[in-house]
Amino acid sequence: MSAAAVEHPCDGEPESLLETANWLMEQHPGYRVEIIGGVVTVAPPPDGPHASTLTTLMIPFLAAGLHGEESRILQGIGLWLPGGPEDYAIPDLSIVDADLDEHVIENNCYDPAVFRLVLEVTSSNYNNDLRNKVTAYAEAKIPVYVIVNRKHGRVHVLTDPIADGYDSHQVYAPGQQVTLPASIGAEVTLDVADLLEAGQRRK
Repeated sequence: MSAAAVEHPCDGEPESLLETANWLMEQHPGYRVEIIGGVVTVAPPPDGPHASTLTTLMIPFLAAGLHGEESRILQGIGLWLPGGPEDYAIPDLSIVDADLDEHVIENNCYDPAVFRLVLEVTSSNYNNDLRNKVTAYAEAKIPVYVIVNRKHGRVHVLTDPIADGYDSHQVYAPGQQVTLPASIGAEVTLDVADLLEAGQRRK
């Protein structure tokens, strides 16, 4: 997916960023619209390998029992961000507390306190996942941020959020296994090669 900042011309009173974002979603069904750092970005629907990576990721999470009474594994739900008055993101995949419906804040977005892990699979807008969202998710105190970096063939695991990022940033290459922190609710190990292979286009 590629992402670009968007300006929507309007007459009369200026629209809020949230109104602009919702208008864009109505005009472009299936596109992902987010507000991060006070900037509206729009990304087109993901390609097949992106979706395949998410499916590959869900298998070990499901096998670990993370989609049950205590937690849920969800794709594409809104995360309300503290970085701006109308900021929100839509992570590709999230592990959240099972009672998330009691923690809606605004615009179908949820309190960051219920998120145990967020995960992004990179596309052509990979810099957004590797930079802007690192800061945004850290500010929201998301304890674990995982990036499947298809551009550079790596998996990043960021933990211990601090003011402007994460105190721990581990990078894994094909041939390595990633054991995620137990704080997500179960022991989960990911195979880097499997994830990156799922994210490649078939010749």
